[in-house]
Amino acid sequence: MKTYLVGGAVRDKLLDYPFHERDWVVVGARPEDLLDQGFQQVGKDFPVFLHPKSKEEYALARTERKSGVGYHGFTCDFSPDITLEEDLSRRDLTINAIAEDDSGEIIDPYGGMQDLHNRLLRHVSPAFSEDPLRILRVARFAARYAHLGFTVADETQVLMREMSDNGELATIAAERIWVELYKALNEKSPEVFFKVLLTCRALHALFPMWPPALSTATLNSLAKAAEAGADADTRFAISCSDLDAEQCRTLCRELRASNSAAWLAERCAANIPLPKLNTAEDWLALLENFDYTRRPQLLDSFVAAATLRLPDEQRLRPLLDAASALREIQAADLIAKGFTGPALGQELRAARLKRLTELNA
Repeated sequence: MKTYLVGGAVRDKLLDYPFHERDWVVVGARPEDLLDQGFQQVGKDFPVFLHPKSKEEYALARTERKSGVGYHGFTCDFSPDITLEEDLSRRDLTINAIAEDDSGEIIDPYGGMQDLHNRLLRHVSPAFSEDPLRILRVARFAARYAHLGFTVADETQVLMREMSDNGELATIAAERIWVELYKALNEKSPEVFFKVLLTCRALHALFPMWPPALSTATLNSLAKAAEAGADADTRFAISCSDLDAEQCRTLCRELRASNSAAWLAERCAANIPLPKLNTAEDWLALLENFDYTRRPQLLDSFVAAATLRLPDEQRLRPLLDAASALREIQAADLIAKGFTGPALGQELRAARLKRLTELNA
């Protein structure tokens, strides 16, 4: 039995790039061999074990054979005679198919070191095409490492385009797409994720309404959002901001987007560019749409996204100022003056409209 460090930890060590997790592959072992050493089995489809002390993941070396459609349609063989090279051959990219033994020696049977040097994301073998989820993973790696000069190899782009056109992307569960998308939104260059998926037509196959809305201006705003440290919900909202409200609702539903991300995205789609704000009623209606009294942070997130999409819009700062001013009008003060029931609500609204009129005078 021999153990090797594999995958992202090796790749990022070689790049001198920060990493936080280490994964291991075990060659020449059976499940009972690890269980006897106190490992805890956690894998369902194939044996993955947690180290009894470090809790890091150890997987038995395995091969995979396509046995059905989609990214779940595989039969795994994890017998003790599977070699390290066979295990590495099933991985997606050459830069993820590098291993390190316990003496620090690098095992690189598929040219991952050269691709790291050349800053290329290149698939290991034609078996890449058996798992459509890998298209999203490649796009996510491109978003992570674009600032280091990484690009997708031409032959991998061609293969991804063929995969996008053959219909297998439809077999990926929406929840899994959302997980990959949300991870990509948190990467250093999230706009690159979309550019890769647009180039290989994956996004056209998955969500046909989205590509026309991902203009150069939108993607540039997304890049600026990442530079500014905006959170993933804000970045997602920017990516949806050129959709109309109904398209955005449909996209969020199809993606199974989180409630917080969908809430902000749908309001950005409906209110970028800002509607006409000619009267105090217009201002109050917009503020109420953002639940400005109970959840002020949501209006802040909208303004952050809108500022990146509409840098010349002069009404965004006044919108925040108006919300702050209206929060000073407290129902308790009106109750103290004797207002109750429907009269209280009417007086509260009248006071807010009066304050908005004064602010916009």
